[in-house]
Amino acid sequence: MQSPICAMLGIEFPLLAFSHCRDVVVAVSKAGGMGVFGAASLPPERLEEELAWIDEHIGGRPYGVDLIVPNSFAGKGEVQREAPSIPAEHKAFIAGLLERHGVDGSDLSLPGAVRSSLGDNMSDDGAARLLEVAFRHPIGLIANALGVPPPLMLELGKRHNVPVAALVGTRDHALAQVRAGVDILVVAGGEAGGHCGEVATMVLVPEVAAAVEAVGANTPILAAGGIVTGRQMAAAMAMGAHGAWTGSVWLTTAEAETNPVVKQKMLAASSRDTVRSKSRTGKPSRQLRSPWTDAWEAEGAPRPLPMPLQSLVSEPALRKVDKLSEGGHEGAKALATYWVGQGVGLMNDAMGAGQVVQDFKTDWIAACERLNGFIGD
Repeated sequence: MQSPICAMLGIEFPLLAFSHCRDVVVAVSKAGGMGVFGAASLPPERLEEELAWIDEHIGGRPYGVDLIVPNSFAGKGEVQREAPSIPAEHKAFIAGLLERHGVDGSDLSLPGAVRSSLGDNMSDDGAARLLEVAFRHPIGLIANALGVPPPLMLELGKRHNVPVAALVGTRDHALAQVRAGVDILVVAGGEAGGHCGEVATMVLVPEVAAAVEAVGANTPILAAGGIVTGRQMAAAMAMGAHGAWTGSVWLTTAEAETNPVVKQKMLAASSRDTVRSKSRTGKPSRQLRSPWTDAWEAEGAPRPLPMPLQSLVSEPALRKVDKLSEGGHEGAKALATYWVGQGVGLMNDAMGAGQVVQDFKTDWIAACERLNGFIGD
């Protein structure tokens, strides 16, 4: 396809798949798109293991790595000799919520390595360690999911001739990224799963495309936010994007490591069954609605803590919920949730990731042919 994304990344079809599952990354890249491995929660040694496995199985196809290095968060730049304390109010709230659903609310602690990585990986030093690992491998893209990439990411990208992408949710953020020198803008509308802004994809993509053109830049755009079909991808490209960045659609694939209970919830969900909330990470992120998310929005609920402290509240409880739900615990099955976008209402069939790529291609072509049919002779 004649897209600058294809030329820049060396891929056949400008469809990028963000996933925490290495099998999805490999399958999408082998099918002609590009898998992007989400590494934000992994310590460096685990990232090394995952990327080495990808290298062995991807057959030389391009793939990327995605990190979260926000410009600001609670405690950024401070040396913390002890783990931050969580307010008693939040501990009591979580314990009560779990116990109302028959889940033991005690012993809500994360393994030390996991607890450390939740904050360390978002710091400049922690990000540097992950970047060092990533650039030891033949990656074809490095992406930052929150804010302007740190200078080291931009520097390493240029040194290794690896394009740097950054996610944006507003026009102003996009222009700041252009000024910083990023190579690809991932323009994510509010329909997106995970961290997202408030402006809809239908509005944001053409707004950013016009703004980038107005300043004389030629930074290519990947549209994101609710895109789970080829026709949506074609619509975004008609509005000024050069391809699509997707995440939610891979959560229900055969390769995905998503909790099977949550997979079934997603396959049965409508586009109205998601909520944008700070309750999981401390920053607004869209996730599958459940009694867990409802409780945080109810009157009397404590305000979520700033990132990354809220993850220290939510992750131990949600990991316990996941484990129990997979064992058939009814209360845990009700509480179970995960990040997903509003496109979940179109995710009705479980299939392999490679087949999803092929369906994107077929649907994209059909949409373009339909659009061409409106042009008279």
